[in-house]
Amino acid sequence: MQALNTFEGNVFAGNLLDRAGNLRRNPDWLAAQVCAPTARFLPVWQLKVPVAADPSPSLLWLSASDTIARLDIANPILLGIDDGGIPYFALDADACGAPPSFAGVDYQEVRAVAPNIARGEAALLAQARSLVDWHQRHGFCAVCGSVTQMRDAGYVRRCSNMSCGAQHFPRTDPVVIMLVQRGDQCLVGRQKWFPAGFYSTLAGFMEPGESIEEAVRREVWEESGIEVGEVRYHSSQPWPYPSSLMIGCFGEATTDQITVDKLELEDARWVDRDVVRLAIDRVTARAVDPFSQSGAEEGPGEPELLVPAPMAIAHQLMRSWVYPNGT
Repeated sequence: MQALNTFEGNVFAGNLLDRAGNLRRNPDWLAAQVCAPTARFLPVWQLKVPVAADPSPSLLWLSASDTIARLDIANPILLGIDDGGIPYFALDADACGAPPSFAGVDYQEVRAVAPNIARGEAALLAQARSLVDWHQRHGFCAVCGSVTQMRDAGYVRRCSNMSCGAQHFPRTDPVVIMLVQRGDQCLVGRQKWFPAGFYSTLAGFMEPGESIEEAVRREVWEESGIEVGEVRYHSSQPWPYPSSLMIGCFGEATTDQITVDKLELEDARWVDRDVVRLAIDRVTARAVDPFSQSGAEEGPGEPELLVPAPMAIAHQLMRSWVYPNGT
C-alpha cells in the first residue's frame, strides 16, 4: 500500500524501549535484570496502574527494593531496556489481594491515564496491560487443559504437562479502521450504544487469509453497502482492550448509496469536510475521552456532529483528512 504520510501521533504508539527479544530467553540474564538496583517495576492491579497526580500525572515506577518488600516478583514481565540499560517490568499485583498503596497515588484505568502522560510511557501501558491481561486469561493449556507456566520474561506460556509441552504466545488481533471518502464528504457510522450525535469511522476485525485492503473493502461493504476502490495506509495504534492493533487507512468510495446493516450499525451517513472540521476542533478544545461525550453536555445549540477525541485513531484519521498539511 502507498503510505499517505509519516505519522507518529497515536496514543499508545511510540515505545522507546529495547524489548530484548533474544536476551529475555536467558534465565540467568533475566534474573540479573530483576535484581539490578536500577530496575523499575509497574504493579498492575485489576488492569489499573498507579498514577501520582502531583505536580502532573505520571506513572509510579517502583524500585527493586520497594518491589521486593511489597510484591511477589516471581513472574516479572519484561517491558524492555532503556538507552541507559535500566530494565522495566510489569507485575500482576492481583495475587496480593489489596494493591500496594502509596501517599498521593491512585490506581487508574489505562485509557484515562494514557492521554495525560508522556507518549513513551503511554506505549508501555498498552504493552503492560495487554500482557498482564493475557496471562490472567491463559492459565491453562488450550491443547490439553493442564496448567501453563510463564517463560521468556512473560512472552510465552508453556504447558506443564510433559507429554504435551505446548507453547502459547500472546496474541494481537488486527483491526482495520478506515475513513472512507468521496469528494468533500466522508462516511461515518454509529453504534446503538454511542452517545447522542456521536459518529466515528467504520472498523472491523481482519479475518484469516485476508489482506488489509481486502478487509477494508469487506467491512465497509458489509456495514454500509458502499464499495471501496483505492486503499491507502495512514498509521497504526496498539489498543490494549484487550490486545488489538488498529490499522488506520483511507478508502476511496466508488459508490455513494448507503445501505446500513442494522446488525452492525445503527446509522451511517456522509458528512461534509467542513462539518468534520468543526467537530474535530470542538472535541480537541474540550479534551474529553471519546467514550465520555454526550450530546446533552453541549446544552442549547446541539452540534451537528460529535466525533472521537484525539486519543482515538479515528480522530487522527479525520484530522488528517480535514487538515492534510497538519495543524
